[in-house]
Amino acid sequence: MAAEIKPAAGSQEKFKSTKKPILISKLEGCSDDINAAIIIPGEDGVISVSDDRTVRVWLKRDSGQYWPSICHYMPVGATTLAYNEKSRQLFIGLENGTISVDYSGAIVMLKLESDGCEIVTTLKGHSGSIRTLEWNSEQELLFSGSFDHNVMVWDIGGLKGIAYELQGHQNKVTALKYASQKKILFSGGEDSVIVAWDWSKPRKEAPEWKESDTCQKCNRPFFWNVRAMMDQRQMGMRQHHCRYCGQAVCAKCSPARSKIPIMGFEFDVRVCEPCNVTLRNMELTSLAKFNDAKHSIVFMDLDEARDRLLTVGQDRLIKIWDISPLTQ
Repeated sequence: MAAEIKPAAGSQEKFKSTKKPILISKLEGCSDDINAAIIIPGEDGVISVSDDRTVRVWLKRDSGQYWPSICHYMPVGATTLAYNEKSRQLFIGLENGTISVDYSGAIVMLKLESDGCEIVTTLKGHSGSIRTLEWNSEQELLFSGSFDHNVMVWDIGGLKGIAYELQGHQNKVTALKYASQKKILFSGGEDSVIVAWDWSKPRKEAPEWKESDTCQKCNRPFFWNVRAMMDQRQMGMRQHHCRYCGQAVCAKCSPARSKIPIMGFEFDVRVCEPCNVTLRNMELTSLAKFNDAKHSIVFMDLDEARDRLLTVGQDRLIKIWDISPLTQ
């Protein structure tokens, strides 16, 4: 029986949207952590891989429940999988393979050749390890989710070095899926939240932070500017930045807080007084919908043709959602 997820009592304002994904199936029975799962395209089936070395094929029965019809054991734990719909081949990554780890938060783009690979460029924007990537070939957009709680959108096809920042999670971002027909980016994280980002609306790149030894509004020195502190005979201030203009400001010149959806800031962020006046006259309607998945997400898959989203949780459950309320 389908059940719609309701926000818990006392939940934040952002969960009060009337458009919510509907939970239609819950797959349970795994005795170990599930690392990844995919929806079989065009079928009422799911394939999952787990730390217990199993590859399970879940098929929907007449009762509406999913049961593991096939359970195959791999020699070691499986960490990820990919399915080719045309050839009906399943590719599984095992934990005894070679893994390259980089905690710097950089994305290295490689050109693959027959005799090896060549580094094309490095994309830097995250302050934490990158957990997930999603590529949209039509618009040539690269999406990245990180332990820094942020999603970055890299406009590769635009050739202008534009990168958009999306702040909507309060914990690590672990999964991304892009619905190219509806132009919606789905992100999931360890905060148990699914965010549906509307990518059909125009976006604005957040400014780079400017550096200064004094507040760029009142000219008061920051605490490391000893000479100016002595000349002005006053204590140094802590440096902050306005998220709308990027200027270095002190706390007194930036008391206001505001959401800036066009820049991807769905939470209140610091803005200076002049920018706060500007923002009051702007359209600040949210460009994202927030949904409580009721489990900490480690992986997601999307069947856009059937409006189905799959989430894998740390609770060893697989959930299948009807996302048509979000895409219509």
